[in-house]
Amino acid sequence: MLLEDLNVILKVAEFRSITAAAESLDMRTATASAAIKRVERALGVELFIRTTRHLRLSVAGEKYIPNCEQALQMLNLAKQSVKDDLDVIDGELRISVPSDLGRNLILPWLDEFMDEHAGVSVKVHISDSNIDFYRDPVDIALRYGTPNDANLYGFKICNVPRVICATTEYLENHGLPTHPNDLTSHNGLLYQLHDIIHDVWQFSYQEKSIKVKMQSNRASNDAELVRRWCVNGKGIAAKSSLDMSNDLLNERIVPILSEFVAKPKELWLICPSRQTITPAVRLLREHLKIKCAEIFTQLINKGILTKADVK
Repeated sequence: MLLEDLNVILKVAEFRSITAAAESLDMRTATASAAIKRVERALGVELFIRTTRHLRLSVAGEKYIPNCEQALQMLNLAKQSVKDDLDVIDGELRISVPSDLGRNLILPWLDEFMDEHAGVSVKVHISDSNIDFYRDPVDIALRYGTPNDANLYGFKICNVPRVICATTEYLENHGLPTHPNDLTSHNGLLYQLHDIIHDVWQFSYQEKSIKVKMQSNRASNDAELVRRWCVNGKGIAAKSSLDMSNDLLNERIVPILSEFVAKPKELWLICPSRQTITPAVRLLREHLKIKCAEIFTQLINKGILTKADVK
C-alpha cells in the first residue's frame, strides 16, 4: 500500500469530495479515484459510501481514517527527525505570496534560496486574498497583517512602514500636498479587497490621529496594478515600502508627507500546522528576514525611511 494513496484517502475524508481532494493535492480526479480503489482493494472493505451527489465515510472508514491519520503523522515526524539530525534541507515549498511583493521581490529571493539549497522546489500561488489552507494547494503563506486565526502558526518577518508616494511629474502638475488634508484634492490610487475599497487613509502626527477619505478614479484588487498606476503618474498611492522599494530607490516615484506617519503594516509567514514547519520553512523565514532588512537599510541610507520607522 503506497503512502501517497493513504494521503489521498485522508484528503477525501477531509473534503468529503474526490474532486476537491484531487484539486488540493494537484492531481487529476481519476488519479485520486484510482488511489481510493487500490487502498480499498488492499483492505478488502469500502471506506466511502458514494452516490451521484454525496460521499460519506462507511462504518469501516470511520474506524480506519483516524488510525491512518495518526500513523502517517508518526511516519512524517520520524522522517523529519532524521532530516533534522542530518541537516537535510529539501522538499517542496507550496507558498502563497501577495501579488506586488511576490512578483517584484519574493520571486527573486526564492531563486536565491533555491540556488543555495538545491534540494528545494517551489510552487508559488500569487494572490492578495486570504488563503484557505483546507482548500488552496499551499502549505505556507506570506501575508501582510497580523494573523487572527488562533489555529494557525505565524512567524513575524518584520514591520513594514507604509509610504505615500507619487511621481514628480504628477506632483508638478497637481501640486505637492503638505498636510494629509490636502490629499482630498488629489486622485488616490486605491486598493480593493473582498469588495471593500480602502479609501480612508490613516496618519499619526504628534500623537494625534488623522483620517482622510480619498477621491479616486482608479481602484483594483491587485496591489501590483496600484503600483503600476502610481509609477505611470496616475495619482497618489499609499503603499507598503517593500512593494515600492525598487521604484523609490530608482527615483521613479518620490515619498511625500514623510513627517506624517501612515498606518504601518506587518509581514507574517503563516503555517496551518506544526507539521508544515520544516527545516526548509525555518530557513526560508530567516532568508526573508535578512532580505527585508537589506531593503530597509537601502531605504534608510537614501533618506526615504528612518531607523525608527522599521523598529
